[in-house]
Amino acid sequence: MVDVTMIVVGLVALLHLWFMVLEMFLWTSPLGLKAFGQSREQAEQTRVLAANQGLYNGFLAVGLIWGLWLGPAGTHLQLFFLLCVLIAGVFGAVTANPKIFFIQALPAAVGLMLLLL
Repeated sequence: MVDVTMIVVGLVALLHLWFMVLEMFLWTSPLGLKAFGQSREQAEQTRVLAANQGLYNGFLAVGLIWGLWLGPAGTHLQLFFLLCVLIAGVFGAVTANPKIFFIQALPAAVGLMLLLL
């Protein structure tokens, strides 16, 4: 079960690294516009906010990677950062787009359940 848990936690970390790249570097690109369903004008107006949000996603990813790197001693870090991801995903689903629940919160919830087993 440990291997499956590490894979799920690693996938959540990779997702957040990808979110960081999308929000910090690709926000106004065709890929970023499509991913977030925005016009170029909307993206240009929110570019700085998206970069800030991307930075936070990067911190979440690094925290999860740190927890994985520490092995069993990093379980508490994995729990903390997965909980942060879960809360952010639920908040985003309620306030911005319900799809965020499935993309962000659900993988974190699965990781938390596996970690707690």
